[in-house]
Amino acid sequence: MTLGEHLAELRRRILISLAAIVVGTIIAFVFHHQILNLLTRPYCHLPASYRLVNDKCTLVVTGVLDAFTVTLKLSLYVGLVLSSPVWLWQLWRFITPGLHQNERRYAVVFVGSSVALFGLGAVVAYVTLSRGLHFLLSFATGGLTSLLTFDSYLSYVVAMVLVFAVSFEFPLAIIMLNLVNVLSYDRLKRWTRAVIFGIFVFAAVATPSQDPFTMLALALPMVGLYALSLGVAFMHDRRRARRADASPYAHLADDELSPLDDQSSLDDEPVP
Repeated sequence: MTLGEHLAELRRRILISLAAIVVGTIIAFVFHHQILNLLTRPYCHLPASYRLVNDKCTLVVTGVLDAFTVTLKLSLYVGLVLSSPVWLWQLWRFITPGLHQNERRYAVVFVGSSVALFGLGAVVAYVTLSRGLHFLLSFATGGLTSLLTFDSYLSYVVAMVLVFAVSFEFPLAIIMLNLVNVLSYDRLKRWTRAVIFGIFVFAAVATPSQDPFTMLALALPMVGLYALSLGVAFMHDRRRARRADASPYAHLADDELSPLDDQSSLDDEPVP
């Protein structure tokens, strides 16, 4: 394909993705009442004393247009999630022609795993929302009472979901670096203590609520996923070592030239 044909193909993929996002946003806007009930459920599970209006679970808006704009913002977020299979597929179809067969196979596995891990991180974030809100709003004592706006609450929820979902992609990055021979299993094993310490420091800093429960809810799954990536790296390095032992060039050092003539020349002394 020429450059113009590539650009035309890219434009077509982008238009299809935008159309899917618009459709997903419209669907989310139609069902925004149900989405709001699901989104505010962690806040409603808090004790009534944590709210200014004790008998009601209410999030306020402060402007005339705020109720409409935050509903649009929520619908757009949900529309991006609902349309993700479409725009991810369009991205995949645009990239696939430039990949070899084995690269396509690896890419399918990585894309599927990344989507699953992203969804798992989002679910864990939603489960821990109530604990984080309980910790943050518990400081509203001594004459202080929380009156949350929906915009600030939505920003907090989105931040939590993104932090958890993106952090759960951490083992995929390690496995990818191992597959391209950048990080070996032995090196990862030596770094285990430092990595675990870094995970807990990251969890303490990155979580918006920064409470101990949310930190552990992020750090412990990341440690488990790191252990899983270590197992994958171990199996990959062992399989690669078996292939190297069977190679006729296994005795050559990395900085030596391999012979280019027949097999008998392998018995000769390699030239530095």
